[in-house]
Amino acid sequence: MNHEQYYLDHAAATPLDERVLEAMQPYFLHDFFNPSSPYAPAVKVRQAYEEAKQRIAQVIGGKGNDLVITAGATESINLMFASITGHVVTSSIEHHAVLEAAAQHDHTFVVPNEKGMISSESVKAAIRPDTELVSIQLANNELGTIQPLRDIAEVVRVERRRRADAGESRPIYFHSDASQGLGQIDVHVARLGVDALTINAGKMYGPKQVAALWTDRFVRLAPIVYGGGQERGLRSGTENVAGTIGFAVAAEFAAGHAGGEAKRLGALRDSLEKQLVTSFPTAVISGARKKRLPGHLHISFPGLDAERLIFLLEAQNVYVATGSACAANKGTRSHVLTAIGLAPEVADGSLRLTLGRLSTTKNISAAAAILIRVIGAEMERVGR
Repeated sequence: MNHEQYYLDHAAATPLDERVLEAMQPYFLHDFFNPSSPYAPAVKVRQAYEEAKQRIAQVIGGKGNDLVITAGATESINLMFASITGHVVTSSIEHHAVLEAAAQHDHTFVVPNEKGMISSESVKAAIRPDTELVSIQLANNELGTIQPLRDIAEVVRVERRRRADAGESRPIYFHSDASQGLGQIDVHVARLGVDALTINAGKMYGPKQVAALWTDRFVRLAPIVYGGGQERGLRSGTENVAGTIGFAVAAEFAAGHAGGEAKRLGALRDSLEKQLVTSFPTAVISGARKKRLPGHLHISFPGLDAERLIFLLEAQNVYVATGSACAANKGTRSHVLTAIGLAPEVADGSLRLTLGRLSTTKNISAAAAILIRVIGAEMERVGR
């Protein structure tokens, strides 16, 4: 019996890199001191913490002083949204953290095209005189579609200049949830043109429940966690030193190997896609084929039940998803697939296969064979 596991859900969670764990361990065992304490060992820990923040920031082209370390991307997103009072423009295919945060404000949801792409024109049309925040994800967590952030950033800059010229004082910021993408594509705040960026250690082989919000100097944030005044008063609570150290190591390694990893994953993904589409010509590939994360494959098998497929594949040690882990846990149809207009029959037979460091030529080949066998048997069962 084959006991090997085939993990095709890297977009949901990544394993902790052993180098990251090694870097974190001293701060659990020996250098456990509170960085706010005054004595020498604690001061040394404070220095290591601040240095780690600087290293994380450098990966995205920022400065450590402009980072707020949080307990996950959801908190980073909420911190950004809670800091504004006006109208919000975002897309209807964002992560639930963005959608729910936006729902606390007067908001407009921009609709993507059928490939899951958000156009700068649609964002421009949605901006109002009272808009204070535009938030568009770097890459969609279900489809892998990479958004044209530079074009959207220019729209926000033009509106900011218009307000300045008209003597209007209301700010407008451009935020992006970049939880998906770092380690696969270029993520640099200046090149993207963003004013604020959310990044997530748990999606790049770092510790879970550690993330950051980077903001440009002119962005005014308001705290949502009050207490001892840590993180410039924006995120009170004893600093997560070990997690931040691990975040720095993970971010540096991910960014340093992004080019080679993107090429490797893209080749594996294309091979898997070709095998599945060749075996099942009625399969539907969703997302922008030329503008998607290299490790993402969203594929639908019309007429099949994706939830049943997941259980059948799990029995064969193949782990896949129907969409985001959050949506799957709620047992609801993906809001992303609804937004791009995918027919219910197609959407309900959708699998999200996401590759990563655990993916190799050998295990992707083996996983493909199992997928083909299981899906083929299901098609035969339902008479497709």
